[in-house]
Amino acid sequence: MTARVPVTPIDVSTLEQYDHETDVLIIGYGCAGASAALEACAAGADVVLLERQSGGGGSSALSGGEIYLGGGTPIQEACGFTDTPEDMEKFLLAALGPDADRAKIGLYSRESVAHYQWLVDHGVPFKPSLWDSPTWVPPTEDGLMWMGENSYPFYEIAEPAPRGHRVTSSGFGGKVLMAVLSEAVEKSAVTVHTDTSALRLIKDGDRVVGVVARHFGETVHYRARRGVVITTGGFADNKEMLAQHAPQLVGLGVNSDGGDDGRGIVMAQAAGAAVRHMSAGQVGISLVPGMMVRGMIVDSMGRRFINEDVYPGLVGQAALFQHRLRVWVILDEQAYEEVPVDERWGVQPHFVAETLEELEAEIGMPEGALQTTVGEYNRFAERGEDPYFHKSARWLRPLRSPFAAIDVRRGMAPPEYGDGGTGSGGAEVFTIGGLHTTVDGVVLDLDGESIPGLFAAGRATSGLHSWGYISGTSLGDGTFFGRRAGSAAATPAPGV
Repeated sequence: MTARVPVTPIDVSTLEQYDHETDVLIIGYGCAGASAALEACAAGADVVLLERQSGGGGSSALSGGEIYLGGGTPIQEACGFTDTPEDMEKFLLAALGPDADRAKIGLYSRESVAHYQWLVDHGVPFKPSLWDSPTWVPPTEDGLMWMGENSYPFYEIAEPAPRGHRVTSSGFGGKVLMAVLSEAVEKSAVTVHTDTSALRLIKDGDRVVGVVARHFGETVHYRARRGVVITTGGFADNKEMLAQHAPQLVGLGVNSDGGDDGRGIVMAQAAGAAVRHMSAGQVGISLVPGMMVRGMIVDSMGRRFINEDVYPGLVGQAALFQHRLRVWVILDEQAYEEVPVDERWGVQPHFVAETLEELEAEIGMPEGALQTTVGEYNRFAERGEDPYFHKSARWLRPLRSPFAAIDVRRGMAPPEYGDGGTGSGGAEVFTIGGLHTTVDGVVLDLDGESIPGLFAAGRATSGLHSWGYISGTSLGDGTFFGRRAGSAAATPAPGV
């Protein structure tokens, strides 16, 4: 059995000296860490950025590259859309789950246009064109996409506008985002220490003043005169933490670089930090949205359970948390053929039959289940209506023989992954709960009081979300609140 590496903070009185000293020490070089470093440096602080890998990027570099932005960005305006911070805030409050952070969502929405400009000023590219159909990642370089804002019930809550700003890229855009931010870091006065793993915090009384780390087997001590910023990601790669806090995610594929082990969260907890929404997770379900929206998704009893034109991550959460991923995409030949080959991601039907009765039998559903569901669907689709789940008339038409079914649990391999896949279980997941922080990234304790000298941002924190998720709110949350954490950490505390 592997011995545990202690996380309990050490007292500064036990140290004879530090190996390195700086104003602001940032742990983790993903999008949140890079943004924090850039802002802390811009505020005039000396900054050291620690990364346990040999270079920056982290899970951010493997992401699709969507950043959720709105309120009237130049990209939205160029594509002919009018948006307001108020509508953006209403949508996010509805889509990101119960107990979503109102203060963070409000601030993020109000300052979204300014944050867009900050990204562009640092070289992040966005193309002023719209991808107009459901997808995980467009096969084009289009820079704007819908994230379910125009689907039920959200179009009744806020005026719809597409807000998924996709970083210009061939394939997934996370690698481009991190390349741009890393270049900006390299051009700044930020000092980057790679191959260095943070182990535990150093405290002077109640204040966090540094970090114990390991560099190629050697223990090193860092002093942070103004603040330590944790941007180490979530804990989806830590099976023990996952089983403890989010057991429904256990056994599924993980969307990460393999390093989301929760170490930063646990280090802060050991120093008294509170956490929020640790059971919540994003579920990247293994289906092609363009196929699902042209047909339907049903459970093991053959019943629809959501409108198929909603953001597919919300479909994934419903499928996992309510149906244990025992779900199937049902479509007909026309629906399949309407999806261009480069959008199919290699997915082919697992079952094909001339009749719904035969398809039920092949899948193992109760007799008459699909016949009833498709019959009702077709009856109203003839009129362009969906009174059950309110799917847009754009995607409604009766399904006709021959029929097909796709078993989501068999997974799929996005082109970006080569011959890889989603691991197991028909979904890739990551955690969206973490440290309780203020809008300035200040880490709070169990009494709701700030822990002096300790800040955090990105997936190590409970950010905008609770039990909902929309693509782009990780990179958006990480870069925006990373900036604020870096700026706050750079501000000298009174008497320090």
